[in-house]
Order: sequence, then C-alpha cells, then structure tokens
Amino acid sequence: MARIVMKFGGTSVGDVDRIRNVARRVKAEVDAGNEVAVVVSAMSGETNRLVGFCDSMTNMYDAREYDAVVATGEQVTIGLLAIALQDIGVEARSWMGWQIPIHTDEAHGKARILSIDTTVLEQRLASGQVAVVAGFQGLGPNNRVTTLGRGGSDTSAVALAAALKADRCDIYTDVDGVYTTDPRIVPKARKLDRITYEEMLEQASLGAKVLQTRSVEMAMKHRVRVRVLSSFSDAPGTLVCDEDEIVEKELVSGIAYSRDEAKITLVKVSDRPGVAARIFGPLADANINVDMIVQNVSEDGHSTDLTFTLPRSDLARALKVLEGARDDINYRELTTSSAVVKVSVIGVGMRSHAGVAQTMFRALSEKGINIHVISTSEIKVSVLIAEEYMELAVRALHSAYGLDAA
Repeated sequence: MARIVMKFGGTSVGDVDRIRNVARRVKAEVDAGNEVAVVVSAMSGETNRLVGFCDSMTNMYDAREYDAVVATGEQVTIGLLAIALQDIGVEARSWMGWQIPIHTDEAHGKARILSIDTTVLEQRLASGQVAVVAGFQGLGPNNRVTTLGRGGSDTSAVALAAALKADRCDIYTDVDGVYTTDPRIVPKARKLDRITYEEMLEQASLGAKVLQTRSVEMAMKHRVRVRVLSSFSDAPGTLVCDEDEIVEKELVSGIAYSRDEAKITLVKVSDRPGVAARIFGPLADANINVDMIVQNVSEDGHSTDLTFTLPRSDLARALKVLEGARDDINYRELTTSSAVVKVSVIGVGMRSHAGVAQTMFRALSEKGINIHVISTSEIKVSVLIAEEYMELAVRALHSAYGLDAA
C-alpha cells in the first residue's frame, strides 16, 4: 500500500463528465489499496472568469477581497468530485485550504505556503477516506483566505505530498508526460521516462508549460517524486526524481524555448566601478528580473556597451526606469528589441562531458542563425536569437544532440 497525492488541473475537471472520469481514476488507486489525497484546480476558464469580475469592478481592488472571489472556483470542483466519488462507492470528503489548514504568508494573490497541518487528514486517510483538497489556496496569518498565484495548484499538491510524506505526487494534465522538446515544433520529440528535478526546473523556468516552476522547486527541496500523466490516456507518463534514480543519464535531455523575451542595449555606458549597480539596482527595486547579460570589452577604457534580457511584459517599465536614471548611469543611447527568443539546451550529462556548447554553436551556424547573447549554467546553455529562427533552431538542435525519435 502506498500513499499518493493526485492532482488534476483545470482541463481535467473542465465539465461534469471529466470530473466523473477523474473520480474513476481515483477509485482505481483506492481499489489498489492506496491511501489517496486529491488536489484539484477550478474548472478550465473559471479562474479567468472570476478575475474578470474583479477587474470589472475597479482597477484598485483590495487583494484580500480578490482572493475571497477567485478562491471560490476550487470550492465548486472539490464538492463535485467528492459527490462523484461517493456516487461510485468511494468514501470521500472535500476540504478547503483554510479547513486543513494550509498556512501561508499574507501576500494575497501570490502567497507562499509556510506549513500544512495534516493531523486530521492523516486520520481520515488511515480510515480509508479520500481527501479532496482545493488547490491554489490557503490561510493567511490574519485568518483570511489567500491564493498562491497562477499555477498554484501544482504547488499545493507537491506541498501536501511533502507534508503527508507521500510516496508519490501524480500530476494529471492535458499532456502525457515530459518531452525532449515541444512536439508541435518537432514531431520526432520523444517522451522521457524519467527526468531529474534540476532538468525539470530548468525546463519549467525556460518556457516549458508542463509543470509550474514553484512546484518543481518544492519537489526538489523535499525530494517528492512527481509523475506527470495525462487525464485522457493511460500512458505511463514521466517521473521527475532525484538524479540517483536515473541509471543512464543522457548528455542532453531536452531543448526548451521562451518567446517571452526582450533585449535592451545601453550604448556607450561609462566604464567605471559601480555602473552595473546603477543599472540593475533600480530595475531590481522595480521588481524587474534581468536574465542574460553581456558586456562588450571597452576599447578606449572609458565606455562600453551592455546588453541584457528581461521578460517582454516588463519592457515598458524597464525603459521608464532606465530613462529616469539616465543621468546617473550616463549612457549615450538605449536600443530595444522584442523580436527575440531564448533557446536552451538542458542536461545533467553536461557536468561530465565537454563540447556541449560547441555542438550547439556549430548546429546554429550551419543554419545561418546568428547568436545575440549567450549564458550558461552547470546543466544549461542558452542563446538569444532572432524570433524568426526559433523553430528552425529548435529542430536543428534536437537533431544535433541525437534526440529525434527513430
């Protein structure tokens, strides 16, 4: 007998028939003798509808009341799923985040989980009852309902699995696992049987939509084994696990890409100590995350060019910040581009193999693709390229590293 947390996203509980399908999947685990807790999202599109209600009232709403509104979506699905389970003979009870409780900080709309009191859930699971838990929400220190931000249901599920010391957290979605790259771009992309926490975290942070970044961080921190499965097929899925569980580690496990990129170049910046702090300090104060950074060598010893990337959605704010700090930074010109994408090669095998970057640069060169910016980490090499070459680059790199399915 195992203890399992099952999580179902919005598409998996999109209507009453799909909720009944979820109930059948949960019953199969119960019939196998497992203790089961289920975390569900709101029905597909429901959270957007609730957010729209708030936006239609005013642009300056109280975040506490916003949470009171948008948290109701999950209340509907947990009640319906509990009813569906009871209807097929499975003892079940629904739980809102505040009833468990799932304790969070007071950052309404983007709260972080601090602790989960599993005392009552442990008793219910031991008695054979399925706990159906609302994802995406918790209880703040002021006894107000909080929400965890978009993708928060994944985080809820992994956090609950860690607190319950579950054997596994199964996350059901509309894809049947983690692929070497986006199958819509590369039809020969392969589904991975296993992927390490580190690789999955890089994929999630670099644009892959399979798992939410915070949930992978939590899984890695607490060593929660996560399995990604489809709600609509019986395919075995992909296990996200510790590196020690993977016997043969591939040199490269995947190619990721992100369209949400913009590039800023500051031309003729004074080349003196402290100038980087004058540039990136105000951006940090404005909560703008900077990613890739490259600084040209100063030829005259007095000025240099500095290029960096940031989320495309933050470009306008960043320009306002930099223009406001122009006299302090002392740059001659500022240029921008949002017609860029970031393409990344990911793999824990890079730690012990040389030549990964060389293969990447050669493959892109052979396709006539110019590289604007390069950044690396222990298990990743990322390049910034023109947006028009994104699909060509992903296909070329997928082939260059031998990832194409036979």
